[in-house]
Amino acid sequence: MSSRLTLIYKKLFAHFGRQFWWPADDSFEVIIGAILTQNTNWSNVEKALSRLKQSKNLSADRLRRLPHKRLAELIRSAGYYNIKAKRIKAFLDFFFGTYQGSLKKMLPEPGLKLRRQLLAVCGIGPETADSILLYALNKPVFVVDAYTKRIFLRHGLIREKDDYQALQDLFMRQLEPNTKFFNEYHALLVKLGKEYCLKSKPKCQICPLNDQSKTFN
Repeated sequence: MSSRLTLIYKKLFAHFGRQFWWPADDSFEVIIGAILTQNTNWSNVEKALSRLKQSKNLSADRLRRLPHKRLAELIRSAGYYNIKAKRIKAFLDFFFGTYQGSLKKMLPEPGLKLRRQLLAVCGIGPETADSILLYALNKPVFVVDAYTKRIFLRHGLIREKDDYQALQDLFMRQLEPNTKFFNEYHALLVKLGKEYCLKSKPKCQICPLNDQSKTFN
């Protein structure tokens, strides 16, 4: 299985190249982006982040002081804006309550401890928590999303009933923990999912992994 996973990565990297993901000016922006991207596409998140920047509110201190109504208004483009405003506020309560609003104090903590803490924050699930760990805090954890499941299910590497944890365990058990590698691998799977492994009309014949189909079966 390890060789199969590595082969998939090599094929995707050769086809797409480096993805430079997650696009952000700093780690705190990554965290807010991870919360905003729940149930929406990245273009909508970019608009919300842009409004936060333009209003000079994209910092932990400013967001903490910002009234809920104003925050919801600024992130409206990300959808479910009232819910997401509550989730951002919940994260900030945890961030200041546990780490005094300092990423420098948060970074040295072990990944498993941070994951438990993040999952205890209202509105933060496994994918969001792991995105924060990998992309903002540089912890070697593999992020799983809908694209990951769809791609690996179609190649017969997982089962329909496999949940988030089962998929993540597949990568974590078979691959050496490496933040940069996990970062790039996940980004490449997202790229493949968006451009080829579509939900209703997959482009299997021209998929970069098509010539390796026998390897995956």
